[in-house]
Amino acid sequence: MEKQTSKYRWVVFASVLFTYFLIVSQRTAPGLISDQLMKDFNLTAATIGLLTSIQFLAYAGFQIPIGILSDRYGPNFFLIIGALLNGIGTLIYSIAPNAFFLLLGRLLAGLGDATIWVNLVLILSQWFKVREFVGLLGIAGMAGSFGFLLATVPFSAWISLSGWRMPFFITGIVLVLSAVLLYVVLEKKSKQLFKNDAVKVKQKKPREKTIVVLKRIFSSRQAWAAFFCHFGLVGTYVGFIGSWAVPYGMHVYDMTRSESSQLIMIGLIGALVGAPLTSWISSRIDSIKLPFIVVHVMAFVSWLLLFYSGKPPYYMLVILFLLIGYGNGSSSLTFAVVRKSFDIKEVGVVSGFANTGGFLSAVLLPSIFGKVLDHFHASSASVGYHYGFLIPVTFSLLGLIGGMIIKEERQEAKKPSEITA
Repeated sequence: MEKQTSKYRWVVFASVLFTYFLIVSQRTAPGLISDQLMKDFNLTAATIGLLTSIQFLAYAGFQIPIGILSDRYGPNFFLIIGALLNGIGTLIYSIAPNAFFLLLGRLLAGLGDATIWVNLVLILSQWFKVREFVGLLGIAGMAGSFGFLLATVPFSAWISLSGWRMPFFITGIVLVLSAVLLYVVLEKKSKQLFKNDAVKVKQKKPREKTIVVLKRIFSSRQAWAAFFCHFGLVGTYVGFIGSWAVPYGMHVYDMTRSESSQLIMIGLIGALVGAPLTSWISSRIDSIKLPFIVVHVMAFVSWLLLFYSGKPPYYMLVILFLLIGYGNGSSSLTFAVVRKSFDIKEVGVVSGFANTGGFLSAVLLPSIFGKVLDHFHASSASVGYHYGFLIPVTFSLLGLIGGMIIKEERQEAKKPSEITA
C-alpha cells in the first residue's frame, strides 16, 4: 500500500488541517482582549503592541530557516513540535501573572506558528498526488480563514461569558492534545502502516549552497517586489486586526466587545472572497500585475480614507474593512508572481522571503501604532487612531510600489509550485 493511494492519507489531512485551523485562530484572538490586558496588568498601548509584535517577529524570523531544516530533516517532527509550542505558549498566556509571562506565551506561540505552514505543505506533498495537492492547498487556506473567523464573534462571546483566561486555557489544552494526535497519526501509526514506504530525502544532484541562493534572491528586483507586495497587504491587515481593530471599535464607536469583533469578521468575509475572485480574474485576463495593482490601490485608498476621516460613518467603515480584507485574501497573487518568476528549486525559499515581508509588517505595525496611541493618550481616542492610521497608509503605499515594480513576463506554462503563503 502506498501513501498517495491509501485512505489513511485523509486521516493525515484532517489531523493536520484541524491543527492549522486552531493555530491560525490564536494569531489574532489576543487582539480581542487588548483593552482588558491594559486594565488588568496596567499596561501601556505600546506594551500591547509589543505582545502582538513578538509573535509575528518569531513567525517572520523563522520562515526561511524552518523551511531549510524541514526540507533536510523532514516535516513531521517540526509540525508536531510547532503544535506543542503553540499549545504551551497559549497555556502560559492564559495563566500569566504579569506582562513577562504574557510576552513569553506569545513568543512560544509565534515560534510554534512559524513551523506550521511550510510543514503542512511538505506533508501534503508526500501524501497526495499533484492533481489532488493543489486543490487541497486551497482548502487549507480556507481553513486558515475560518481559524481567523473563530477568533471573532465566537471567541469574543466565549470571553464575555467566562472571562478571557478560560478560553485561552482550554484552547491551549486542545493544541497540546493536537500535537499528541499528530504524533500518533504522522509517526506511530504511519510507520506501522507504511514500513516499506521510505520518504526520499536525497536529491539526484547536489543542492546549491543556501548562502548562494539567498544572495541571488536578495539581489533580485522581482523577489523584493514580492516582499513589498506582501508587506503592504498582509502585514497591515493582520497587524491591525490582531491588536487594535477591537479596541478601535470600542473606543471610537462605543461598541461592545462582541460588536467590535464583528469588524474583524467583516474583514474576513472580504478575505474569503478576495483569494478565489482575484485569482479567477487574473487567469481570465492572463495577467498578474494588472489585477494586483488594482488590489493594492484599493487597499491604499481604504487606509487613506480611514486616516483622513478617523471616524467614518459606520456603513463606510464596513466597506473599508471589506476592501482591506479583500486585499489580504488577494495576497495569494504574491506567490503566483514567485512561481512564474523563479526556478522551481528556488520557489520555496523565495516564498519564505516574500512571506517574511508580510509578517515583518505585522510585527512593526502594532508596536508603532501603540506608541502613537500612547502619545495622544491625553487627547480623545479618535485623535490617536486618526494619526495611527498613517502607519498602514505608509505600509500599503510600499505594497503598491512593490506591485508596480513587478516585471511580468509571458512564459510557457510551468508546473505549479507546491509552496504558498
